[in-house]
Amino acid sequence: MAELKTKRTRASVARFLAGVGGSRAADCEQLVRIMRDITGEEPAMWGKSIVGFGSYRFRYASGREGEWFTCGFSPRKQDLTLYVMAGFSRYEELLADLGTFRHGKSCLYVKGLDRVHLPTLKKLLRASVAHVRKSSVE
Repeated sequence: MAELKTKRTRASVARFLAGVGGSRAADCEQLVRIMRDITGEEPAMWGKSIVGFGSYRFRYASGREGEWFTCGFSPRKQDLTLYVMAGFSRYEELLADLGTFRHGKSCLYVKGLDRVHLPTLKKLLRASVAHVRKSSVE
């Protein structure tokens, strides 16, 4: 069975974020504060470009297992990518109040934090983290 390519590394989050420029840098600083507060965890690099908070174990029905961060973000060139686990009861309701974004299965893509409603984003992250922690495999 293939292993996940993206894993926690020992790379410096501060050094990585120091390379982020412009308004994206301020958004990253704010996301670190928000996600640290919600998870109670310090940020860590996952792969070369994802800042993740906490971790959990998962197991698919196929038997495949792995470790992933509880929540995180990546300052991509086009958008800030926010990693949020879907599947909890208020997910769609919170997305409706979030603001301007695109989304995939477990990612939100935002141009900047000024385009989303921060109190709603915090509610979404709290619910996602609770959902992840509840579903974690020991």
